[in-house]
Amino acid sequence: MMRISRRAMMAAAGAGACAAAEQRKAAGRLPAGVQERFARLDEILGQPVLKKHLFPSPVILESVELLRLDGSFLCRVRSRDGAEGMSVAHAEMRNLYPIFLRRLRPFFLGKDARELDRILDRVFVYDFNYRFSGISLGIPLATIEFAILDMLGRIAGKPVGELLGEIHHPEVGVYIATEWREKPVEESLELIRNEVAKYDAQALKIKVGGLMFMTTDMNASGPPGRTEKIVPLIRKTFGDGFALYADANGYYSVPEAIRVGRLLEQYKYRYFEEPVMFDHLEEIRQVTEALAIPVANGEQDYSFYGFRWLLAHDGLDIVQPDNYYFGGMIRSMKVARMAAACGRQFIPHMSGGGLGYVYNIHLVSAVPNAGEHHEFKGYQTHVRFECRTSPLKVVRGRIKVPTGPGFGVDFDPDWVKKHQPVTSA
Repeated sequence: MMRISRRAMMAAAGAGACAAAEQRKAAGRLPAGVQERFARLDEILGQPVLKKHLFPSPVILESVELLRLDGSFLCRVRSRDGAEGMSVAHAEMRNLYPIFLRRLRPFFLGKDARELDRILDRVFVYDFNYRFSGISLGIPLATIEFAILDMLGRIAGKPVGELLGEIHHPEVGVYIATEWREKPVEESLELIRNEVAKYDAQALKIKVGGLMFMTTDMNASGPPGRTEKIVPLIRKTFGDGFALYADANGYYSVPEAIRVGRLLEQYKYRYFEEPVMFDHLEEIRQVTEALAIPVANGEQDYSFYGFRWLLAHDGLDIVQPDNYYFGGMIRSMKVARMAAACGRQFIPHMSGGGLGYVYNIHLVSAVPNAGEHHEFKGYQTHVRFECRTSPLKVVRGRIKVPTGPGFGVDFDPDWVKKHQPVTSA
């Protein structure tokens, strides 16, 4: 009997393994259409957003201050030439201000604000800041960016939307965002009706699925059968002409999301937000593929990767970055541009109080592929300000975007003076 050497056996096994690896590699290659989309999306991500040509001279950042009054914060930036801009921080800044002071402010000081696109890219790698990705970095980063955009708008004499694009929507349609998924249906309905009655709105978003937060009960899932009851009841209450949306906040598995999505389709809801966990990209794609109702995602996303993957794979209908969570308007605008290239809509999430809805409508005003209605959570704010170019009220379902320079709002100087600089973490 012929003997086979151990070396020959190993060589044959190695060749077989390599052949199998090549087969797996070939099987894993992306279809040509997906590769082309990735290339196009990468090209968009490389394009600047801020209109640098509006600023012929350098705008060097001399100071980046964080100011605090009780539990709220402002950001004030100044250039070496004395230009100034200001923004209102998200409520979570009370937990995140050390990141603002230690990890972001040092990088911005001395930079030319005209290079804001590059600054926002490079700050993620400065001192390994990408390790803090998510709202921990996004909120303080957005707060600084908003103040810089306000300053640049005042220098150029233009509203922020004109710094980032062209004005496509001088008025922005809104929907009333409601909560109360933990309450019984009848109580929820009364609260929702009262909230809608406060505003001249023609669109509404409700919560579906179980409770995922604001509880110490690890097993809390909301009243049984609530979603199946409230979905048709809301349609009956507000009528066929009212635009309805639904948000699951990532509560469902794929089969359950598809089941609930078909219920929403039956009652003509217009989109289904976060049907499964936000970063389960393949599962989001599966739900999108199975449903006729548009699927929206992106509130929790903190990188371009998730949006890029879902858009390239036809896995998403509506992109929803949050201006604060995602790190500002320039980054959100890049997501809007990627969506436009794939024929998808842009409907950003809005979080926080302060001036969140003002920042949101400025961004939406400059996005050609913006959706019909955008998130609105009411006028309530602790901020003392004046807006001379818009009443900032919902009229026939829309809010007029301020046309003054920057964000078009002027803070009460006496109120600002009450704030104290935050100098240490």
